[in-house]
Amino acid sequence: MFKVYRINTRTGSVLCEQLKEEYKTYGNRGLVAKVMTDEVNPQCDPMGLENKLVICTGILAGTALTTANRLSVGAKSPLTGGIKEANVGGNVGFLLAGHGIKMIIVEDVPSDDKWRLIKVNADGQVELVPADDYVGLNNYALVKKLHERYGEDIGVLSIGTAGERGYRIASLQATDYSTKTPTRAAARGGLGAVAGSKKIKALVVQKPKVRARFPYVDKGKFDQANKKYVEALKAPDSGAKGLHLGGTVPLLDLTAQLGILPVRNFSGRFFAADKLEKINSKKWLERVTANGKKKGRPCQPGCLIQCAHVYCNDKGEVITSGLEYETYALCGPNCDIDNMDLIAEIDRACDDLGVDTMEVGCSLAVIMEAGKIPWGDEEAVREVLRQMVEGKTELGRLLGEGTARLGQALGVKRTPAVKGQAMAGYDPKNLKGIGVTYATSPMGADHTAGNTLGPGDHKNKAGQVARSREAQILMAACDNLMCVFGFTSAKDPGVFAEMIGGALGGDWNKETLLELGKKTLKMERAWNRAAGFTEKHDRLPQYFYEEDYDIMPEEMQEVFTF
Repeated sequence: MFKVYRINTRTGSVLCEQLKEEYKTYGNRGLVAKVMTDEVNPQCDPMGLENKLVICTGILAGTALTTANRLSVGAKSPLTGGIKEANVGGNVGFLLAGHGIKMIIVEDVPSDDKWRLIKVNADGQVELVPADDYVGLNNYALVKKLHERYGEDIGVLSIGTAGERGYRIASLQATDYSTKTPTRAAARGGLGAVAGSKKIKALVVQKPKVRARFPYVDKGKFDQANKKYVEALKAPDSGAKGLHLGGTVPLLDLTAQLGILPVRNFSGRFFAADKLEKINSKKWLERVTANGKKKGRPCQPGCLIQCAHVYCNDKGEVITSGLEYETYALCGPNCDIDNMDLIAEIDRACDDLGVDTMEVGCSLAVIMEAGKIPWGDEEAVREVLRQMVEGKTELGRLLGEGTARLGQALGVKRTPAVKGQAMAGYDPKNLKGIGVTYATSPMGADHTAGNTLGPGDHKNKAGQVARSREAQILMAACDNLMCVFGFTSAKDPGVFAEMIGGALGGDWNKETLLELGKKTLKMERAWNRAAGFTEKHDRLPQYFYEEDYDIMPEEMQEVFTF
């Protein structure tokens, strides 16, 4: 258990080693931060030979903890120029854990133009396989061909032509466990372009002949804590039930009511009632449960929450199984669009091409802000997306560069991005704590880095910096372990510390778990500092301050007083 594979794309060597002892108490985001700190020059070219692509699982991957098999991808980001970790569900992490593989580190760049797959065979051997036959394919066609060649039981992490072209918003798409389609996105930061720079088209993982057993130090202790957690997860007040019934899209009702739903390029307006009625949670639930369709599916094996939903159009044709709130909000109301089918089409097109839907939603709104296409014009949106997919026009290629660079090229002042990364689906004007997270997180404007949504007054600046600090620490700890939905469904995160103690040994409690989050943030922040980031980068775009956002950049620095 805990094997690490190093793959050199220049020499073609594949070396196996054991995970360092000091690395065992890190997983996912923390493990990415540790490897990047120890091995990657912060000043390197993101698309060059010094950058490394890190693919890894969580601390408790391979155990019975639900959602513990989430997968992380990390590298220096071509989009932000800083450290980046993007995590994803699907079946790839589960299969890697079944082989006892904790991490794959992809190094260097090829000296030729040959493309390759990383293939994990059923017996656990890892090899590089020629992949020139797959070049030019987008993710749906690629996965179909890989299923035809290797069978239906594989997991695939792949790039589409966006990654091949080096689009700065290129994602890596993981296969969904239930539908076997590439709808799970390690989306943020352009890490698909890093894979493309190393001429890696996909990671293919076969089902292990014999599944590796996790080497528990005290399995009884782990099982006792896991049982306590499952009871909390199934409790009526855990929040897991709502996620199972409707996924994340119904969050739109709440964000619209609170005035934090992005509308017309984060304008601070409310979405018109007649438009909201067409895409609210009631309409969403009607669509995803029509004709007796199952209400919730697991995107990864063993998930007890099962928040994934299959979306079909009016003809009953499957469009996607990975449509989430962020895409729904940013490609919908943020662009003044109230057509569910179009939003689902955008999601499908982005997954297929392999790009971040949040960047695309924000970029479409910036194009509308620039007057290039009218607000809410559905056919114009389809045309712009076509140009991005084909990559033959200046505007299409600019979309692939990300919202920040697009806005700069078009001369748009109101461009919602921090550290080069587009904002997520929460307008910080009325959710001020998340504005602090957007500005100060080493990851850029990322909601999963510390979402402050919850009970309380979010319009008053008082206490928001502390709230962001607590959320960032907690989420950094979560991102070493599992899916955020599973983590936040626990009444007490200390239960996960008990599980780590049972799995790995050692004196773990809630405080040591939070310390893990702090260590992760400190490593990331130090790495970014070495890459050239300063306090001047920890701020929202200037127009937010001109539009009455009143937590100043110097106040935000208090986030890092832990």
